Amino acid sequence: VSTQSTGVTKNIITLFFTFQSLLIMTSIGTGYDLSATTFSPDGRVFQVEYAHKAAENSGTAIGLRVKDGVVFAVEKLVISKMLEPGSNKRIHTVTPHIGMATAGLMADASAVLNWARKESGDYRQFYSNEIPTKILCDRLSGYVQMYTLYGYVRPFGISILLGGVDKKAGPQLFCIEPSGISWGYYGCAIGKGKQAAKSEIEKLKLSELTCRQAVVEAAKMIYSIHDDVKDKEFELELSWVCPESNNKHTMVPKDIKEQAEKLAQAALDEEDESSDDEMDA
Repeated sequence: VSTQSTGVTKNIITLFFTFQSLLIMTSIGTGYDLSATTFSPDGRVFQVEYAHKAAENSGTAIGLRVKDGVVFAVEKLVISKMLEPGSNKRIHTVTPHIGMATAGLMADASAVLNWARKESGDYRQFYSNEIPTKILCDRLSGYVQMYTLYGYVRPFGISILLGGVDKKAGPQLFCIEPSGISWGYYGCAIGKGKQAAKSEIEKLKLSELTCRQAVVEAAKMIYSIHDDVKDKEFELELSWVCPESNNKHTMVPKDIKEQAEKLAQAALDEEDESSDDEMDA
């Protein structure tokens, strides 16, 4: 009897440790992250989650949809002092009236951008009209999601902000995640500072702002989110689609950008002074 009870106890202990090992494997992805086609026992696809992490490790990008257009702002981290200013842009023009900002792996962003431009060109050739922002978003979402379905490819390590001004629908702004899901937004942020940026966006009355005002607000957000201690130096990229640009996606003019950066820096300095005064008090 004692021998049987000892054997049963050993089996119970073995089952316990086996179950514990499975829980650990499930939580950290061991064995379930070798392919994007493999689900973990709790229904997670780890390669897609890793792609989200790649996007979150990038500098912050912000998109604002206001009453007369769309504004993009990007915190482009400068990884080397030897880089030429203005190189390796993270804001791109897809069609004359649609712009795209990305966070994540720049090589992946280039591949998706090239596909989006090809898809837009095919639509223009077939229908003799520019592709609407919503249709391009749906097609781009399907393309990104396709890379999560096959074992011989990997998900794109980027999040995408897609915005433009359509003749019928007006200003449009969408966010596409590495999983391929897309959402329509009035204001959205991606990258490492997205949570802080979203908190600031929620304070704005976007339906009452113009693109000129949104440029200043976006610059203030990027400057306030940037961490001078942890992060490297950065370049601020600003673009818009609005009546001032003839409803075409262009970079914000140099004089307007410089004015926005001055106001953003002044607001940041004022905030630092007020926090120092509170500490002294």
